[in-house]
Amino acid sequence: MSIERLLRVVVLLCAWGAQLAVAQPFDPFAAAGIDTARVGQPLALDSRFTDQQGHPVRLGDLLKGQPTLLVPLYYRCPNVCGAALSTLFSQLANQPYRLGRDFQVIAFSFDPREDVGAAQAEQVKLSGHWPALTDEPGLHLLTGDAAASQALAASIGFGYRFDPQQQQYAHSSAVAVVTGDGRLSRWLYGLGYQASDLRLALTEAGQGKLGAIKEQLLLLCYHYDPQSGTYSSRIIILLQVAGVATVLVLGVLIAMALRRERRRAQ
Repeated sequence: MSIERLLRVVVLLCAWGAQLAVAQPFDPFAAAGIDTARVGQPLALDSRFTDQQGHPVRLGDLLKGQPTLLVPLYYRCPNVCGAALSTLFSQLANQPYRLGRDFQVIAFSFDPREDVGAAQAEQVKLSGHWPALTDEPGLHLLTGDAAASQALAASIGFGYRFDPQQQQYAHSSAVAVVTGDGRLSRWLYGLGYQASDLRLALTEAGQGKLGAIKEQLLLLCYHYDPQSGTYSSRIIILLQVAGVATVLVLGVLIAMALRRERRRAQ
């Protein structure tokens, strides 16, 4: 085979490989996901963003040593991002903890096309239902470049990817709970978590600095389920186990009593 023919074959193979790569459909499930192995690990605290007032900020400076709710999203999302923020704010309205005084809320856009205008528009939407919360200094709606959002998302194990065909991002809906020293504590998934889950997650992330004695004691009675991202009562589980054990013990005692009666009758 001549060199010219060999080059033609190589070019055709490269073109065929490129066509295969393009033809592969976008898989949102492979693109989006949360790596729970990052729990307990530090965040990319040196990431730089711009807040809704147009001020440049460093992520680590926004924590202020308080537990923080970190929400990865993009503000012009046509799907679940708006509902995720609405769910969070509706649960925050039922909290004994106060935003800004006891904890911080940070939402960051991973869409580098969004600017401070998108963050301001989101704040206006939220203020229509929760004006008291959106006026608190503990709320930070951030935008930034791709490098900053990628570094922060990677540090919490949050996956996302842009689908050029749909012109949308594939991503999960979740809230990361962060300790005051900037470590990932827990995840609250989806839209189904309750105000009690949020309170316990903040109490736990507060590491003994947040909550009265009753909130601290609640952590002894509840345990966190990493699969569902919620807290369930240990007491209820123990009562269920105790109930089953009681039935079994009673069954054994009844069987032993019946055996004794039969022996006496014989």
